[in-house]
Amino acid sequence: MGYYITYGEIQKQMKEYFLRTGNKMQFHEIVQYAFKKGLCQEMVFPLKVPANIGQMTDENFDQFIDTIPLDITMLLHTPNKSLVAETDIIPEKRDVYAFRHPRYTREQHHKHNYFEIDYVVKGNAFLYFENSKREMHEGELCIIAPGSDHDYILTNESSVYTICIRQSTFETTFFQLISRQDLLSSFFRNILRKDTDQGQPNYLLFFSKENEKLKHCIQNIIIESHIMDPYSNASCINYTNLMFSNLLRSYSQTLLFYNFEMGSDFSLILQYIQHNYKTVTLASLADFFHYSQPHLCTLIKKHTNHTFSSLIKDLRLSNAVKYLTETDLKIGEIADAVGYNSADHFSRIFRNSYHMSPSDYRKLYLSDEPEFIPFSQS
Repeated sequence: MGYYITYGEIQKQMKEYFLRTGNKMQFHEIVQYAFKKGLCQEMVFPLKVPANIGQMTDENFDQFIDTIPLDITMLLHTPNKSLVAETDIIPEKRDVYAFRHPRYTREQHHKHNYFEIDYVVKGNAFLYFENSKREMHEGELCIIAPGSDHDYILTNESSVYTICIRQSTFETTFFQLISRQDLLSSFFRNILRKDTDQGQPNYLLFFSKENEKLKHCIQNIIIESHIMDPYSNASCINYTNLMFSNLLRSYSQTLLFYNFEMGSDFSLILQYIQHNYKTVTLASLADFFHYSQPHLCTLIKKHTNHTFSSLIKDLRLSNAVKYLTETDLKIGEIADAVGYNSADHFSRIFRNSYHMSPSDYRKLYLSDEPEFIPFSQS
């Protein structure tokens, strides 16, 4: 026999209990509290997914989540504990499971043996991680490694979506993801190489505000997590792959590690420089990859035959040439786009390398292009 209650009813009970007593409960406690009040039912009704799910506002989607029935049978007999197993959260025969993080919970640090992804949809939340506290803002997404001591506390009526992924799923289903040479893939490889129950705590943070595609992927993962038909697990995996692909496309200006261990893969340093050439400094690069500045200079010289400053200059100028030849941006706008503080400074650097001004370079490039005559035959 199973017992069910909707997200909306659970959240209503948590809020009312807090307003009445000033105290907060953990999720399993409010489930048992609601059961004793006779608010659970023994029959689950099929989930009705609105036809306009892709066009819903965040508020409307939140209202839809309130209607989702939760199977709380296992939670009725689950004690409060600081070590959470994936079998306590992720349904049997599922690789990925997502839900809306409950509001009005009290702080209680815990560890688990699965990957947790938290996305702040609305408002703010506080991430308590090891001995640190970080305020999470709307649009931020955090991937927490297994074995990390942490907790999330939401403020007021904030919304956070949580995705749980089995460790074993990465070694099978997401093999292509973890085999790539990029920072996100390296994060997962480093974690999976360790005994993560006792391993190094870590998280990976993305500042992905106003990314509607990312939000829609996560919304669909939540929906598929609760449909529970023969196709929903595969759908969750596919939407999760789309989510990671979206992050890989946009991570260049947003990535932040709690702890990074690169090993000997220098290509990751080059990728980081290429994606952050506008703002990266030698000091920030050394700090990010946990190297001393002199050692990092030696590595860069060895692998590229360039100094750090000349490498950054070449990246900026090569991108400036693309802007000059492929866009109508003004010289000052191009200077800003590639990381120079002023058009004059940019022009001096450009002239020293190309022996002409950016404006002259653009004119020369355009004069070399054949004249376009509509419908002409060559």
